[in-house]
Amino acid sequence: MSNTIAATASVTVTPGRRLGVAQEHEAGSGTYVRNGIIYSSILGTRVISDSSSNNESSAGPKATITVERSNTKFAIPAIGSEILGRVVRMNPRAASVAIMMVGTTPCQEDFQGVVRVQDIRATEKDLVQMIDSFRPGDIVRAEVISLGDQRSYYLATVKNEHGVVFAQSADGNSMVPVSWEEMQDPKTLAVEKRKCAKTF
Repeated sequence: MSNTIAATASVTVTPGRRLGVAQEHEAGSGTYVRNGIIYSSILGTRVISDSSSNNESSAGPKATITVERSNTKFAIPAIGSEILGRVVRMNPRAASVAIMMVGTTPCQEDFQGVVRVQDIRATEKDLVQMIDSFRPGDIVRAEVISLGDQRSYYLATVKNEHGVVFAQSADGNSMVPVSWEEMQDPKTLAVEKRKCAKTF
């Protein structure tokens, strides 16, 4: 079954969510194209323009897919909150995360969070390697453990249900977890290290 969202659906999408194929649609604001697939680059609502009046032939203009930020209600992270965010950059000691949602409520802006290497797992903390836990672009579920400094909240993924919930392989395919520390590309069967969130 395709991961592409049904054309008639009006749903909230998160960064990295597959929206359609570039052969059939134009990529508008809030999206990006990779390997011929259109993905959401922001948290918001997917919108497809109506090109039926102009698309009278196969060579006519294609409908445009955009993602519009929601401006209805917003949340602010607090200690103990569960957040959903995107890893934007990393170093050996910490991963920077753009916080997009608190619980099920989107944030008005991308608050910044940091997952320090000692806050990734509950056990064997001295053996944890950042590169084996996250990669830039991963979508992670985490808990706010401290308000941190003026720039970033401190986040933790030590609980079983916290960690990477969505990741793309080096080939651009959506991966599936095969253990608590590995995800696999179902097309190439390549395995990559991650701190996976338990989803069941």
